[in-house]
Amino acid sequence: MKIALIGYGKMGKAIEKEAKHHSDTILVTIDSEADWNKKSGLLPQADVAIEFSMPSTAVKNIIRCFDAGVPVVVGTTGWEKDFEKIRRDCLNRGQTLFTASNFSIGMNIFFEINKQLASLMNRFEEFDVGIDETHHIHKLDAPSGTAKTLAGQIVNILDRKARWISGSDAATEHLDVVSHREGEVTGTHTVTYSSEMEEIKITHSAFNRAVFAKGALTAAHWVRDKKGVFTMSDLLLETQKRVK
Repeated sequence: MKIALIGYGKMGKAIEKEAKHHSDTILVTIDSEADWNKKSGLLPQADVAIEFSMPSTAVKNIIRCFDAGVPVVVGTTGWEKDFEKIRRDCLNRGQTLFTASNFSIGMNIFFEINKQLASLMNRFEEFDVGIDETHHIHKLDAPSGTAKTLAGQIVNILDRKARWISGSDAATEHLDVVSHREGEVTGTHTVTYSSEMEEIKITHSAFNRAVFAKGALTAAHWVRDKKGVFTMSDLLLETQKRVK
């Protein structure tokens, strides 16, 4: 498979390294506007694009992939406010978009556990709930896209939480999402339910970026011949059906 790699930071380099194990070819790497000017002619030759850039450039990069008729797998987070517009554009133009706040298989299983736990805890109002996330100091968005996904799941299920907020708040109707940026931490997310007498914690920790690179490449292989808007839930659901 020929891949256009959009964004050549640490994640881009991890994907490049992982691609060698799949016998995939990195056809082109684009990491700046100057690269777009020099290399954009190669984009239509790619089977799929994998986009890990910055929140400020992600939307423009996605549209460029649509214009080139190339399926795009997006791992950049922090552009959620534009998602509906991009989703409609993708569907109206018959293009392909795969997005995920986290490409780790373990984290996507964690998402399902998070929903189940929130459902179980909905009637036990003595338990308050919060989310804590830690990433490396280079991460630009806070809370992380993964933490936002976890928070959104809980708020949608837990009747006593009206919305989530970034940071700590004494209001009991708010779900606090606390972010830390430390050293080179790849990513740790913890959901905690606490009462006066007991506590439940579920935690996911990623040890290195290879787990995200592997997931992004799995998504790229899965989506390359599809049309529409997809997430990791779609990929895992199809995989589960095949196993059955």
